[in-house]
Amino acid sequence: MVQYVDTRSVKTASPRDLSRDELAASLEWYGKMVLARRFEDEAEREFRRGKIGGYLHVYSGQEAVAAGFLSAIRPDDIFFTAYRDHAHAIFRGAAPGAVMAELFGKATGLAKGKGGSMHLFDVAHGFYGGYGIVGGHIPLATGAAYALRYQKTERICLCFLGDGAMNSGSFHEPANLAGLWGKQGLCPIVYIVENNQYAMGTPVERSSAVTNLAGRFSTYAIDNERADGMDFIEVRRLAERVVRRVRETGGSYAVELLTYRFAGHGAADLFQPYRTKEEIAQARSRDPITILEDRLRAAGALTDEQVKRVHADAERAVTEAVRFAEESPPPAPEELYKDVYGARDEDEKTGTRDRGNTGTR
Repeated sequence: MVQYVDTRSVKTASPRDLSRDELAASLEWYGKMVLARRFEDEAEREFRRGKIGGYLHVYSGQEAVAAGFLSAIRPDDIFFTAYRDHAHAIFRGAAPGAVMAELFGKATGLAKGKGGSMHLFDVAHGFYGGYGIVGGHIPLATGAAYALRYQKTERICLCFLGDGAMNSGSFHEPANLAGLWGKQGLCPIVYIVENNQYAMGTPVERSSAVTNLAGRFSTYAIDNERADGMDFIEVRRLAERVVRRVRETGGSYAVELLTYRFAGHGAADLFQPYRTKEEIAQARSRDPITILEDRLRAAGALTDEQVKRVHADAERAVTEAVRFAEESPPPAPEELYKDVYGARDEDEKTGTRDRGNTGTR
């Protein structure tokens, strides 16, 4: 069995008193992290009830990573992630009801009920997915980052990826391009490796010859660092520094954040034979929500009454999200033919159809 890596062993920013802005942001994001955790708990329950089809991957335990970085970018910035994406959507401003309705496969869902858990999409909030193919979104995010600078904007792109995606060709090819374009100031992307220490049930040391995943970006001339991914405040401080640098230079940067998923890999991963209960308990002793709560209490910014209120608000929001999803209609049958690549009908109307074309593009 793999030995749990204590994330406190990695370098973090020097401790200091929280500024007024940090206190305000931390209180706001504490509430969002509690909401995301409660949402994920309920999503697992609804899956067991048969209300959620397809598959389900929850984010419990990793909240500080997405929260820290999404709290540090501008509203017009964009980001991509993989299939553990519910919290990312909620953190960026998607309505919990729309996210839950998507998991339920309802027409009111974030992707009209067609994407499900692994394919959330919310362009209005700069969220470009949600992808089910491991590593499949990395080329897209890299190209999007190039496009942002090609269009002469100051916007940047975040690309969240898991440790398991680091060994795919769809990681190495875009990373090489990001290194090349970044030297010219033409690829403002931050690669955020969410190292939760398992690719499904395979520990990092059994799948990667080099276990310092941040250091692997050096091969492509991309500056990088690794840090504790369980402390929201430290992640946010790091994120603000890295985002500022990428925005100013147009170069690429990579961060490996050591974190841990408390739940199984997916909804079917019930017995988790690859790790022990003791290991999970040790990881839970550094729950990112508890860490943030303790820091806010120590700063005199959070009371027992406020904690109760935050949890009650999260409970109400999730209860309402489930009710909304339950009462929403399924997609109409004709929706099957919408939002897909195809131009047969339009070509026939205009007389421009290529006779050798099958009708799809």
